[in-house]
Amino acid sequence: MTVHCVRSLAAASLLLALAPLSACKAKPAEAGFALPPGGLPVQTQVVTTSAVPVSDTYVSTIKSRRSATINPQVDGNLTAIEVHSGEHVAQGQLMMEIDPIKQRATLESAQATEQQKLAVYQYNQTEVERQRKLFEAGITSRDAYDQAQQAFRNSKADYESSAATTATQRRELGYYRIVAPFAGVVGDVPVHVGDYVSSTTLLTTVDANTDLEAYIYVPTERAGDLRLGLPVSILGPDGEVLEKTRVDFLSPQVDNGLQGILLKAPVQSTTADRLRNAQLVKAQVTWSDKPMATVPVLAVTRLGGQSFVYIAKDAGGGHYIAHQLPVQLGDTVGNTYAVQSGLAPGERVILSGLQILQEGFPVHPLGS
Repeated sequence: MTVHCVRSLAAASLLLALAPLSACKAKPAEAGFALPPGGLPVQTQVVTTSAVPVSDTYVSTIKSRRSATINPQVDGNLTAIEVHSGEHVAQGQLMMEIDPIKQRATLESAQATEQQKLAVYQYNQTEVERQRKLFEAGITSRDAYDQAQQAFRNSKADYESSAATTATQRRELGYYRIVAPFAGVVGDVPVHVGDYVSSTTLLTTVDANTDLEAYIYVPTERAGDLRLGLPVSILGPDGEVLEKTRVDFLSPQVDNGLQGILLKAPVQSTTADRLRNAQLVKAQVTWSDKPMATVPVLAVTRLGGQSFVYIAKDAGGGHYIAHQLPVQLGDTVGNTYAVQSGLAPGERVILSGLQILQEGFPVHPLGS
Protein backbone atom coordinates (compact mmCIF):
# COMPACT_ATOMS: atom_id res chain seq x y z
CA MET A 1 0.00 0.00 0.00
CA THR A 2 2.82 2.38 0.86
CA VAL A 3 4.61 1.63 -2.45
CA HIS A 4 1.40 2.32 -4.41
CA CYS A 5 0.98 5.73 -2.71
CA VAL A 6 4.58 6.73 -3.47
CA ARG A 7 4.17 5.78 -7.13
CA SER A 8 0.94 7.78 -7.37
CA LEU A 9 2.56 10.85 -5.85
CA ALA A 10 5.54 10.57 -8.26
CA ALA A 11 3.24 10.28 -11.26
CA ALA A 12 1.21 13.29 -10.13
CA SER A 13 4.38 15.35 -9.67
CA LEU A 14 5.60 14.39 -13.15
CA LEU A 15 2.28 15.40 -14.73
CA LEU A 16 2.38 18.77 -12.97
CA ALA A 17 5.96 19.36 -14.21
CA LEU A 18 5.13 18.44 -17.80
CA ALA A 19 1.87 20.37 -17.98
CA PRO A 20 3.43 23.81 -18.69
CA LEU A 21 5.83 22.26 -21.26
CA SER A 22 3.04 20.54 -23.15
CA ALA A 23 1.15 23.79 -23.18
CA CYS A 24 4.09 25.74 -24.65
CA LYS A 25 3.26 24.68 -28.19
CA ALA A 26 -0.39 25.62 -27.70
CA LYS A 27 -1.82 29.09 -28.06
CA PRO A 28 -1.79 31.22 -24.91
CA ALA A 29 -5.48 30.66 -24.27
CA GLU A 30 -4.98 26.90 -24.41
CA ALA A 31 -1.76 26.80 -22.42
CA GLY A 32 -3.24 26.96 -19.03
CA PHE A 33 -0.62 29.41 -17.71
CA ALA A 34 -0.46 33.20 -17.59
CA LEU A 35 2.03 35.14 -19.78
CA PRO A 36 3.86 38.12 -18.33
CA PRO A 37 2.14 41.44 -19.01
CA GLY A 38 2.82 42.50 -22.62
CA GLY A 39 3.70 39.01 -23.83
CA LEU A 40 6.68 36.66 -23.66
CA PRO A 41 9.95 38.62 -23.29
CA VAL A 42 12.16 37.86 -26.31
CA GLN A 43 15.50 39.21 -27.48
CA THR A 44 15.26 40.95 -30.86
CA GLN A 45 17.56 42.60 -33.34
CA VAL A 46 16.74 45.11 -36.05
CA VAL A 47 17.57 43.83 -39.54
CA THR A 48 20.24 45.92 -41.26
CA THR A 49 22.01 45.68 -44.61
CA SER A 50 25.66 44.77 -44.95
CA ALA A 51 28.05 44.42 -47.86
CA VAL A 52 27.83 40.68 -48.55
CA PRO A 53 30.38 39.12 -50.92
CA VAL A 54 28.81 37.53 -53.98
CA SER A 55 31.03 34.57 -54.77
CA ASP A 56 31.27 31.14 -56.36
CA THR A 57 33.48 28.22 -55.38
CA TYR A 58 35.32 26.13 -57.95
CA VAL A 59 37.67 23.17 -57.90
CA SER A 60 41.18 24.48 -58.52
CA THR A 61 44.50 22.79 -59.25
CA ILE A 62 47.67 23.97 -57.54
CA LYS A 63 50.59 24.04 -59.95
CA SER A 64 54.21 24.99 -59.43
CA ARG A 65 56.04 27.14 -61.96
CA ARG A 66 59.15 25.23 -60.93
CA SER A 67 58.15 21.69 -61.80
CA ALA A 68 60.22 19.67 -64.27
CA THR A 69 59.80 16.33 -65.98
CA ILE A 70 63.26 14.84 -66.42
CA ASN A 71 63.95 13.10 -69.74
CA PRO A 72 67.43 12.27 -71.10
CA GLN A 73 68.75 14.20 -74.08
CA VAL A 74 70.85 11.22 -75.23
CA ASP A 75 70.40 7.48 -75.62
CA GLY A 76 72.21 4.81 -73.64
CA ASN A 77 72.20 2.52 -70.62
CA LEU A 78 71.83 3.89 -67.11
CA THR A 79 74.99 3.22 -65.11
CA ALA A 80 74.07 5.05 -61.88
CA ILE A 81 71.03 6.38 -60.03
CA GLU A 82 72.17 8.68 -57.24
CA VAL A 83 68.78 9.78 -55.85
CA HIS A 84 65.60 8.19 -54.55
CA SER A 85 61.96 9.25 -54.53
CA GLY A 86 61.14 12.00 -52.04
CA GLU A 87 64.73 13.16 -51.67
CA HIS A 88 65.49 16.87 -51.57
CA VAL A 89 68.11 17.81 -54.15
CA ALA A 90 70.11 20.98 -54.70
CA GLN A 91 70.42 22.73 -58.03
CA GLY A 92 73.05 21.00 -60.18
CA GLN A 93 73.20 17.87 -57.99
CA LEU A 94 73.95 14.66 -59.90
CA MET A 95 70.86 12.47 -60.12
CA MET A 96 71.65 9.81 -62.75
CA GLU A 97 74.35 8.91 -65.23
CA ILE A 98 74.16 7.28 -68.65
CA ASP A 99 77.09 5.22 -69.95
CA PRO A 100 79.34 7.84 -71.64
CA ILE A 101 82.06 5.55 -73.04
CA LYS A 102 81.14 6.03 -76.71
CA GLN A 103 80.75 9.76 -76.31
CA ARG A 104 84.11 10.01 -74.55
CA ALA A 105 85.74 8.24 -77.51
CA THR A 106 84.01 10.63 -79.90
CA LEU A 107 85.20 13.60 -77.87
CA GLU A 108 88.78 12.34 -77.75
CA SER A 109 88.73 11.86 -81.53
CA ALA A 110 87.43 15.39 -81.98
CA GLN A 111 90.10 16.76 -79.64
CA ALA A 112 92.84 14.95 -81.62
CA THR A 113 91.51 16.35 -84.88
CA GLU A 114 91.41 19.81 -83.33
CA GLN A 115 95.07 19.52 -82.31
CA GLN A 116 95.98 18.47 -85.80
CA LYS A 117 94.12 21.42 -87.33
CA LEU A 118 95.73 23.71 -84.77
CA ALA A 119 99.20 22.60 -85.80
CA VAL A 120 98.46 23.30 -89.49
CA TYR A 121 96.93 26.64 -88.59
CA GLN A 122 99.95 27.67 -86.51
CA TYR A 123 102.35 26.58 -89.27
CA ASN A 124 100.46 28.58 -91.90
CA GLN A 125 100.35 31.55 -89.56
CA THR A 126 104.13 31.48 -89.35
CA GLU A 127 104.48 30.82 -93.08
CA VAL A 128 102.30 33.74 -94.14
CA GLU A 129 104.38 36.05 -91.99
CA ARG A 130 107.58 34.69 -93.54
CA GLN A 131 106.23 35.06 -97.09
CA ARG A 132 105.17 38.62 -96.30
CA LYS A 133 108.71 39.59 -95.30
CA LEU A 134 110.22 37.86 -98.38
CA PHE A 135 107.72 39.57 -100.66
CA GLU A 136 108.44 42.98 -99.15
CA ALA A 137 112.18 42.30 -99.64
CA GLY A 138 111.55 41.41 -103.31
CA ILE A 139 112.77 37.86 -102.88
CA THR A 140 109.42 36.06 -103.62
CA SER A 141 106.63 36.84 -106.01
CA ARG A 142 103.23 38.25 -105.23
CA ASP A 143 101.68 34.93 -106.22
CA ALA A 144 103.66 33.01 -103.57
CA TYR A 145 102.61 35.50 -100.89
CA ASP A 146 98.93 35.24 -101.96
CA GLN A 147 99.08 31.44 -101.83
CA ALA A 148 100.48 31.60 -98.29
CA GLN A 149 97.68 33.94 -97.23
CA GLN A 150 95.08 31.63 -98.77
CA ALA A 151 96.51 28.60 -97.00
CA PHE A 152 96.50 30.52 -93.73
CA ARG A 153 92.85 31.51 -94.08
CA ASN A 154 91.84 27.97 -94.99
CA SER A 155 93.68 26.44 -92.06
CA LYS A 156 92.26 29.06 -89.70
CA ALA A 157 88.68 28.28 -90.78
CA ASP A 158 89.41 24.54 -90.62
CA TYR A 159 90.77 24.85 -87.07
CA GLU A 160 87.84 26.99 -85.85
CA SER A 161 85.39 24.45 -87.28
CA SER A 162 87.22 21.64 -85.55
CA ALA A 163 87.26 23.58 -82.26
CA ALA A 164 83.50 24.12 -82.54
CA THR A 165 82.97 20.40 -83.16
CA THR A 166 85.05 19.58 -80.06
CA ALA A 167 83.03 22.02 -77.95
CA THR A 168 79.81 20.44 -79.21
CA GLN A 169 81.04 16.94 -78.36
CA ARG A 170 82.17 18.11 -74.92
CA ARG A 171 78.73 19.63 -74.31
CA GLU A 172 77.15 16.42 -75.57
CA LEU A 173 79.19 14.48 -73.02
CA GLY A 174 77.64 16.60 -70.28
CA TYR A 175 74.19 15.31 -71.24
CA TYR A 176 75.20 11.86 -69.98
CA ARG A 177 75.09 13.29 -66.45
CA ILE A 178 71.49 14.06 -65.38
CA VAL A 179 71.54 16.89 -62.83
CA ALA A 180 68.77 18.67 -60.94
CA PRO A 181 67.62 21.80 -62.83
CA PHE A 182 66.77 23.51 -59.54
CA ALA A 183 66.39 22.72 -55.85
CA GLY A 184 63.33 20.58 -55.18
CA VAL A 185 61.91 17.18 -54.32
CA VAL A 186 62.46 14.12 -56.47
CA GLY A 187 59.31 12.35 -57.61
CA ASP A 188 58.85 8.73 -58.62
CA VAL A 189 61.89 7.03 -60.18
CA PRO A 190 60.48 4.37 -62.53
CA VAL A 191 63.83 3.37 -64.14
CA HIS A 192 66.61 1.07 -62.93
CA VAL A 193 70.35 0.80 -63.37
CA GLY A 194 71.04 -0.96 -66.66
CA ASP A 195 67.85 0.20 -68.39
CA TYR A 196 68.25 1.54 -71.92
CA VAL A 197 66.83 5.04 -72.05
CA SER A 198 66.12 7.52 -74.82
CA SER A 199 64.74 11.03 -75.11
CA THR A 200 61.20 9.68 -74.66
CA THR A 201 61.99 7.86 -71.38
CA LEU A 202 60.64 9.43 -68.19
CA LEU A 203 63.44 9.31 -65.62
CA THR A 204 61.77 11.21 -62.78
CA THR A 205 60.37 14.60 -61.83
CA VAL A 206 61.62 17.46 -59.69
CA ASP A 207 59.13 19.76 -57.98
CA ALA A 208 59.93 22.88 -56.02
CA ASN A 209 57.11 23.71 -53.62
CA THR A 210 57.47 27.41 -54.39
CA ASP A 211 56.09 29.78 -57.02
CA LEU A 212 52.70 28.07 -56.74
CA GLU A 213 49.65 29.14 -58.71
CA ALA A 214 45.98 28.22 -58.47
CA TYR A 215 44.50 27.22 -61.83
CA ILE A 216 40.77 27.99 -61.79
CA TYR A 217 38.39 27.27 -64.68
CA VAL A 218 35.33 29.51 -64.64
CA PRO A 219 32.22 28.81 -66.78
CA THR A 220 31.87 30.96 -69.89
CA GLU A 221 28.62 32.38 -68.48
CA ARG A 222 30.79 34.40 -66.12
CA ALA A 223 32.96 35.85 -68.90
CA GLY A 224 31.43 39.32 -68.48
CA ASP A 225 32.39 39.39 -64.79
CA LEU A 226 36.05 38.46 -65.26
CA ARG A 227 38.74 41.01 -64.55
CA LEU A 228 42.24 41.12 -63.16
CA GLY A 229 42.41 41.61 -59.40
CA LEU A 230 39.30 39.60 -58.50
CA PRO A 231 39.64 38.39 -54.88
CA VAL A 232 40.25 34.65 -54.51
CA SER A 233 40.22 32.63 -51.29
CA ILE A 234 42.04 29.29 -51.24
CA LEU A 235 40.05 26.96 -48.98
CA GLY A 236 41.26 24.01 -46.94
CA PRO A 237 39.50 20.63 -46.58
CA ASP A 238 37.32 21.94 -43.75
CA GLY A 239 36.43 25.14 -45.57
CA GLU A 240 38.92 27.28 -43.66
CA VAL A 241 40.62 30.04 -45.64
CA LEU A 242 44.26 29.08 -46.23
CA GLU A 243 45.12 32.22 -48.13
CA LYS A 244 43.58 35.26 -49.73
CA THR A 245 44.97 36.19 -53.13
CA ARG A 246 43.89 37.86 -56.38
CA VAL A 247 43.58 36.91 -60.04
CA ASP A 248 46.69 37.94 -61.98
CA PHE A 249 46.00 36.14 -65.29
CA LEU A 250 42.95 35.76 -67.53
CA SER A 251 43.16 33.41 -70.48
CA PRO A 252 42.10 35.03 -73.78
CA GLN A 253 40.78 31.65 -74.94
CA VAL A 254 38.08 29.21 -73.85
CA ASP A 255 39.22 25.69 -73.06
CA ASN A 256 37.48 23.44 -75.58
CA GLY A 257 37.33 20.41 -73.32
CA LEU A 258 36.06 22.14 -70.18
CA GLN A 259 34.24 25.03 -71.85
CA GLY A 260 35.73 27.26 -69.17
CA ILE A 261 38.04 30.23 -68.96
CA LEU A 262 41.31 29.79 -67.11
CA LEU A 263 42.15 32.14 -64.25
CA LYS A 264 45.41 32.06 -62.35
CA ALA A 265 46.09 33.37 -58.86
CA PRO A 266 49.48 33.26 -57.11
CA VAL A 267 49.83 31.27 -53.89
CA GLN A 268 52.39 32.65 -51.45
CA SER A 269 55.15 30.54 -49.97
CA THR A 270 53.66 30.97 -46.49
CA THR A 271 50.92 28.51 -47.50
CA ALA A 272 53.19 26.13 -49.41
CA ASP A 273 53.60 23.77 -46.45
CA ARG A 274 49.90 22.87 -46.74
CA LEU A 275 49.74 22.72 -50.53
CA ARG A 276 51.49 20.57 -53.11
CA ASN A 277 51.97 20.64 -56.85
CA ALA A 278 48.95 19.13 -58.70
CA GLN A 279 46.82 19.21 -55.51
CA LEU A 280 43.08 19.84 -55.93
CA VAL A 281 41.62 22.52 -53.67
CA LYS A 282 38.56 24.74 -53.56
CA ALA A 283 38.96 28.34 -54.70
CA GLN A 284 36.29 30.91 -53.88
CA VAL A 285 36.11 33.74 -56.42
CA THR A 286 34.39 36.90 -55.13
CA TRP A 287 32.65 38.81 -57.91
CA SER A 288 31.32 41.80 -55.97
CA ASP A 289 30.10 43.10 -52.59
CA LYS A 290 26.32 43.46 -52.69
CA PRO A 291 24.27 45.19 -49.94
CA MET A 292 21.95 42.54 -48.48
CA ALA A 293 19.91 42.04 -45.33
CA THR A 294 21.62 39.84 -42.75
CA VAL A 295 20.26 37.96 -39.74
CA PRO A 296 22.05 36.16 -36.91
CA VAL A 297 22.36 32.40 -37.31
CA LEU A 298 20.46 31.95 -34.01
CA ALA A 299 17.35 33.60 -35.51
CA VAL A 300 16.86 30.96 -38.21
CA THR A 301 14.71 27.84 -37.83
CA ARG A 302 14.14 25.14 -40.44
CA LEU A 303 11.11 23.02 -41.19
CA GLY A 304 10.74 20.64 -44.13
CA GLY A 305 13.80 22.07 -45.85
CA GLN A 306 12.47 25.65 -45.66
CA SER A 307 14.13 28.35 -43.54
CA PHE A 308 12.06 30.67 -41.35
CA VAL A 309 12.55 33.57 -38.99
CA TYR A 310 10.17 35.11 -36.47
CA ILE A 311 9.75 38.85 -36.34
CA ALA A 312 8.13 40.96 -33.64
CA LYS A 313 5.15 42.44 -35.51
CA ASP A 314 3.40 45.53 -34.16
CA ALA A 315 -0.18 44.55 -33.30
CA GLY A 316 -1.17 48.07 -32.25
CA GLY A 317 -1.63 49.62 -28.85
CA GLY A 318 1.99 48.92 -27.92
CA HIS A 319 1.50 45.15 -28.29
CA TYR A 320 3.56 42.78 -30.44
CA ILE A 321 3.01 39.29 -31.77
CA ALA A 322 5.35 36.74 -33.28
CA HIS A 323 5.02 36.55 -37.08
CA GLN A 324 6.76 33.76 -39.02
CA LEU A 325 8.39 34.61 -42.36
CA PRO A 326 9.91 32.16 -44.86
CA VAL A 327 13.30 33.42 -46.06
CA GLN A 328 15.75 32.52 -48.80
CA LEU A 329 19.23 32.40 -47.29
CA GLY A 330 22.57 33.05 -48.96
CA ASP A 331 26.08 32.43 -47.69
CA THR A 332 27.13 32.82 -44.09
CA VAL A 333 29.08 35.97 -43.21
CA GLY A 334 30.69 35.40 -39.83
CA ASN A 335 27.83 34.53 -37.44
CA THR A 336 25.10 35.83 -39.75
CA TYR A 337 23.22 34.66 -42.84
CA ALA A 338 22.77 36.81 -45.90
CA VAL A 339 19.06 36.96 -46.74
CA GLN A 340 18.34 36.91 -50.45
CA SER A 341 14.58 37.37 -50.07
CA GLY A 342 11.74 37.32 -47.53
CA LEU A 343 13.05 39.90 -45.06
CA ALA A 344 13.37 43.67 -45.26
CA PRO A 345 15.74 46.00 -43.38
CA GLY A 346 14.15 47.56 -40.29
CA GLU A 347 12.17 44.50 -39.23
CA ARG A 348 12.90 43.10 -35.76
CA VAL A 349 13.88 39.43 -35.83
CA ILE A 350 13.40 37.36 -32.67
CA LEU A 351 16.50 35.62 -31.32
CA SER A 352 15.23 33.83 -28.19
CA GLY A 353 12.32 31.59 -27.23
CA LEU A 354 12.04 30.19 -30.76
CA GLN A 355 11.26 26.69 -29.48
CA ILE A 356 7.93 27.79 -27.99
CA LEU A 357 6.86 30.50 -30.46
CA GLN A 358 3.94 30.13 -32.84
CA GLU A 359 2.24 32.47 -35.27
CA GLY A 360 0.42 35.20 -33.32
CA PHE A 361 2.11 34.42 -29.99
CA PRO A 362 2.19 37.64 -27.86
CA VAL A 363 5.75 38.80 -27.33
CA HIS A 364 7.52 41.62 -25.59
CA PRO A 365 10.58 42.58 -27.66
CA LEU A 366 13.80 43.37 -25.80
CA GLY A 367 17.07 44.68 -27.18
CA SER A 368 17.72 46.74 -30.30
